[in-house]
Amino acid sequence: MGKTLTMKILDSHLVSEDLENNKLNIKIDQTLTQDATGTMAYLEFISFGLDRVKTELSVSYVDHNTLQNGFMNADDHKFLQTVADKYGIVFSKAGNGICHQVNLERFAKPGRTILGSDSHTPTSSGVGALAIGAGGLDVACAMAGMPFSIVKPKVVGVKLLNKLRDGVSAKDIIIHLIGLMTVKGGVNKVIEYYGDGVKTLSVPERATICNMGAELGATSSVFPSDEETLKFLKIQKREEDYIPLSRDEDSEYDENITIDLATLEPEASCPNSPDNVKKISELSDIKVDQVLIGSCTNSSYYDFVKVASILKGKKIHKDVSLGIAPGSQQVLQMITKNGILDVLLEAGARILESACGPCIGMGQSPATDAVSLRTFNRNFYGRSGTNSAKVYLVSPEVAALSAVNGYISSPLGMKLNEFSLDVDYPKCDSLLYKPTYTSEVVMGPNIKMIPKFEPIGNKFEAKVMISLEDNITTDHIMPAGAKVLPYRSNIEKISEFVFSNIDEGFSKRCLENKSGVIVAKQNYGQGSSREHAAIAPRYLGIKAVIATSFARIHKKNLINFGILPIELDIEAKLYDDIEVSFDEKTITVTNKTTNKSYSKENDLTEEEYKLISVGGLLNTF
Repeated sequence: MGKTLTMKILDSHLVSEDLENNKLNIKIDQTLTQDATGTMAYLEFISFGLDRVKTELSVSYVDHNTLQNGFMNADDHKFLQTVADKYGIVFSKAGNGICHQVNLERFAKPGRTILGSDSHTPTSSGVGALAIGAGGLDVACAMAGMPFSIVKPKVVGVKLLNKLRDGVSAKDIIIHLIGLMTVKGGVNKVIEYYGDGVKTLSVPERATICNMGAELGATSSVFPSDEETLKFLKIQKREEDYIPLSRDEDSEYDENITIDLATLEPEASCPNSPDNVKKISELSDIKVDQVLIGSCTNSSYYDFVKVASILKGKKIHKDVSLGIAPGSQQVLQMITKNGILDVLLEAGARILESACGPCIGMGQSPATDAVSLRTFNRNFYGRSGTNSAKVYLVSPEVAALSAVNGYISSPLGMKLNEFSLDVDYPKCDSLLYKPTYTSEVVMGPNIKMIPKFEPIGNKFEAKVMISLEDNITTDHIMPAGAKVLPYRSNIEKISEFVFSNIDEGFSKRCLENKSGVIVAKQNYGQGSSREHAAIAPRYLGIKAVIATSFARIHKKNLINFGILPIELDIEAKLYDDIEVSFDEKTITVTNKTTNKSYSKENDLTEEEYKLISVGGLLNTF
């Protein structure tokens, strides 16, 4: 039997395999970080005592904390630039663009493995790479030349048939798939696309699909490297990076899904979860207050051609605020040179910086109870900066038409070809800096070294600090936004914000009790790769998280920092007394308040058990 594309790439990078625990250790070719997670990743890398990174390529991007409100963000940026120069990392300065868009344009290569400290790193899989999101410590280890460990993924084959109708986009494909599979349906799986419909999708469209595959909880997504890939690499002036890659025709998938592109219509992810999917035709009476177009999901030149085709000669509705954020300096230059920027401005759009911005709560918070349409990838509760806002995730076409009409509108059947896609793509490297190995690391006063934690021990008692339901996201645990992000390099300070959007007393309660456990239901920790959602609770004394199931990245982050993840469905309330005991074979949890006891086989690998026993990965160096 032949191989899937996923397994071809994994096999070519395999360092070792743990058959007993179904784990693969793979070589990582490239890494990327962004400033919100990069400060921790590089502090961790520095602690290893190495002279330089050992990857083929590592890139440090500044795209999250670009408001620079106060000294903290600017200090972080200086730290990141000096670290990059000293240790052999390419540095992408603020203003150059969003890490995933720039990485796709300048660095991603077919057949490469890419590990990034951002959950949307799989965007680069749009060119036939296998790109994976991870916590910062895992990325630091990869930069040090260590293999990356993953559960051997199941490969889901998504067969695409026919072609999209006018007004239907790649965003509608992935929103539709998330509706089918749910936000936990992709855990420990790679989503692999094939079929005749793939040939109809450009690389920017494929990248959109791979980007938002993170909302399935998937390890990664991947498209073949074909003529469309070569076309994209040629216009980016790096056709030498092209190699053809595809599945073997006789390969078989662990799961199979078929999507007929010709039958899709525009869809939306409704508040407050990407898998709350409805057709736009079902939402047509909803008044819109805000529209935002951009983010790493939909900020390519291809996207803005569609937007400008709708907005040309029109004005946005008087009650709508429209914000536009080009994904990179290249995209900004192109829409400026090709007349698209004039169209957007004449329609009444506000032009935002080429950065993540509103997607991670950095500005453009909606009004109280407002309806906000966004071409982003997440609409978790509170992520926009306004807890009462109703955020819908939609395609750029839906967003633009709705901005004009003032209510959610379907572009189905609209021909959007006012501007040419066959244009020159400038090579924008003015804000990319190759390392000179001459800088000394500069650390501002807000940057604190990562605390090392004492082991939790094989038996402990603690109170339940919070009891939660399904699908708790990393935004619930460790909020984003302009108030919190500046403290990403200061664990003591940022720990004050843990669960602050849903339980303001959590941090204080933990410090008063000195230890605690968290109890939750399914898919705990879905969403971002931010390891702060593990480090800050550990700083507050959290020793274990007991949940029915965990999201992939977050479970690994918990283990990396010495918190015991326990997959059990238990009943517990705030302040219930919990006793946990575990060894290599068994984990036992007793709720001493209710006198109920739960036991299960210890599913940690030998390596994971060791990390918990010593207090986390950093304690092994």
